[in-house]
Amino acid sequence: MKKYILFIGVILLSFTSCDDFLEVKSESKYGEDFVFSSKTEINRALTSVYTSLLSGNTYGNSYLSTYALNNDVEFSSFSSSLRSVNGEDFKCFDGTRHASSIANTWASAYQGIERANIVINGIQNSAIFSEDDEDLMQMLSEARVLRAMFFHDLVVLFGDLPFTLEPSYNLESLTLPMTDRNEILSQLINDLKGTSKYMKYATELPEGIERVSREFCYAMIARMALTRGGYSLYPDLSNPLNVGTMKRQDDYLDYYEIAKNYADSVIESGKHSLTKSFRDVFIDECNYIVNNGDDPIFEIPFLKSSSGNVGYVHGPSGSAVDGLTTAPNVWGASNGGVRLNAFYRYSFDRKDLRLNYTVGMWYYDALGVPQIRIDYSTHANKWSKFWASSGNSLGVSSSGNTGINYPYMRYADVLLMYAEAVNELENGVTGTNGTKAIDALRQVRNRAFESADRAEKVEQYLTTASSSKEDFFKAIMNERKWEFGGENMRWKDLVRWNLYSKVVYDCFKEYFIVGNYVKGNFLTGYEKYENIPVNMYYKRIDNPANTSIYPNTTLQILDIYNLYENAFNPGATYTAASFYDWKGSDESEFPAVQCLYSFRGYVREGDDANYESLDPNNLPPVRYILPIPNKVIQMSNGTYKNYYGYN
Repeated sequence: MKKYILFIGVILLSFTSCDDFLEVKSESKYGEDFVFSSKTEINRALTSVYTSLLSGNTYGNSYLSTYALNNDVEFSSFSSSLRSVNGEDFKCFDGTRHASSIANTWASAYQGIERANIVINGIQNSAIFSEDDEDLMQMLSEARVLRAMFFHDLVVLFGDLPFTLEPSYNLESLTLPMTDRNEILSQLINDLKGTSKYMKYATELPEGIERVSREFCYAMIARMALTRGGYSLYPDLSNPLNVGTMKRQDDYLDYYEIAKNYADSVIESGKHSLTKSFRDVFIDECNYIVNNGDDPIFEIPFLKSSSGNVGYVHGPSGSAVDGLTTAPNVWGASNGGVRLNAFYRYSFDRKDLRLNYTVGMWYYDALGVPQIRIDYSTHANKWSKFWASSGNSLGVSSSGNTGINYPYMRYADVLLMYAEAVNELENGVTGTNGTKAIDALRQVRNRAFESADRAEKVEQYLTTASSSKEDFFKAIMNERKWEFGGENMRWKDLVRWNLYSKVVYDCFKEYFIVGNYVKGNFLTGYEKYENIPVNMYYKRIDNPANTSIYPNTTLQILDIYNLYENAFNPGATYTAASFYDWKGSDESEFPAVQCLYSFRGYVREGDDANYESLDPNNLPPVRYILPIPNKVIQMSNGTYKNYYGYN
């Protein structure tokens, strides 16, 4: 490739936005000498890297929805025993290399990496480059952090990767060798360590948390270090049809130390807190309010009516007729496809303020009338189009492209990463940094409970949890489960803790036992579920116009009499709905097919059953790693190949 080329890595998309940071007037068709000759043009080039974040193939949709793999938090039901012909069944660990989604994700993520590499190379070789120039070093560092972000999330999904820190026109071959994931993460961590000192805090940036800051750089180092120090699925190179082996590297504690130190750097900076209520963090995002200095550390700045499906794939689904909704429903259609495990809500303390906000038991028809959700899953209600005020509505003909920001990194995550790292390094929280680790967990729990409940739900809880390394780790596991519901983080945590197999097996068992229980088959362990609401009772009431009760302040709401326990009919004003109607066909020995096949790539009953043959004390690993797209393998002329049982 010619070194002096049109700057194809900077295809700047034309947007309409009130946010000047992403408002670009035209494409750049100039050579690199021009593009990197002024700070204005360099900033435009950097903007192209940010635009890659907005793709629906990555953060705009797929990373939150397509790859929300089933677990004890996020969950999608499957009713067929057969793999879909499109190969897209990744959520139940049964996708294929032919699926278009992975090809699109691979291409879009590497486009972002290429753009970042071009910007980094261009700045460093620019005639105006100087390490003493704060603006240039800030922009250079932003590109490095964004590149690390793209690579990290590809590593989590695909494992080992083609890896380069150079733009493609500097390479002798565009078919890069596969690089071990640990080498990738180690290089990126060191890269960000070196660049963090040149960065500004979000409070010093005009765009605030919608732009990469020093504290986000610190937090990204901590996240990558925990990934590097955690477990991962490795291929059996001698047998590509083998699923592989879960393991972590011998130097893992070195990376827990890095995670601890850089999470602590965010904490010590004092730039963020958990001041706003849990629900207000997300309701503000649904109303296009950016809060600098609170929980969000970096929000991906989607553009209203142009990009991003946050709040479209989240929240209650909302139907439309001929593409339109009808007043008083002024919010348009909503997909509501990001769902939560039906049993997730039972894991919460009933006084936890996150519970009734995160878990949604209803959806809307085209008129905006709420309907009870009778399903194998519930809605993930942190974000929704319906939580926007009517003045911020996208309109009755709208669907996706909500423009609602996604908080890619939150301060709550940093606090819990710090607590986890200290507990692992110091064999509990009685050592040097133990008090600070306990306080990090305390900050997250304090926000989750009313002040009157904190003596019991926070202080007594922490006293018990701090008694051993194992107990504190369990508390961290649970806190992350309750804090990040619907954010597609749970399965990734379970992987690095090497607990994914156990959790998936237990989730299948839970659905299977309950399905049999309502069918009249009392399997071992059914007693645990005797008090769940076989029938739920609900009625519609007027909206109290109070977001602390209900996030939409206009549409009717559902008053559900028995969310958590079985109960007798409270009276004629309530309507009965059979929530756990999972027994399936009367002629079948098995419960509903959703109880058989929703984890079918790992564990299943019915056709090709393996449930009874699995040893719960010696479970095989879950094949969470995605296959290399078929097109990529073909273009590599045999350099790349799939493992993990893909063929």
